[in-house]
Amino acid sequence: MTLCHVKVYIGALGALILVGCAIAIGYITLADHRELRHHTQAQLLQAIPGTATAELRARGLTLSKPLNCWSMAGATPKKMRVACAGQTIRSERIQVIGAAESKVQEEYFTILVDGRPLVQNAGCLGADCHAKD
Repeated sequence: MTLCHVKVYIGALGALILVGCAIAIGYITLADHRELRHHTQAQLLQAIPGTATAELRARGLTLSKPLNCWSMAGATPKKMRVACAGQTIRSERIQVIGAAESKVQEEYFTILVDGRPLVQNAGCLGADCHAKD
């Protein structure tokens, strides 16, 4: 083999590696279909009372009145944060925390009943957990 042939093989191998990397990056970019259910702080704030109430009801807990929800301090369009408080008809204290991060396209929800986790870092609550048609 001559030096010229070695250079051709190395060049071909380098091109093959570059093409493989480009295909892998394209696949990862196009195959990742995660998307936030709630794209804005207002949407998250509007959705949590209903979805959390449905989740509580499905677990046998009934609220004495609707949840009181608010945007948490430090919430931004990229890091949305909502908190809620309420009480069951058995006087159990309910706390709900919802977070959505646009950078990683993930949502997390936690429900505490009298300070103990009922739901911890779930990706959805209530009807939002059912697959979209």
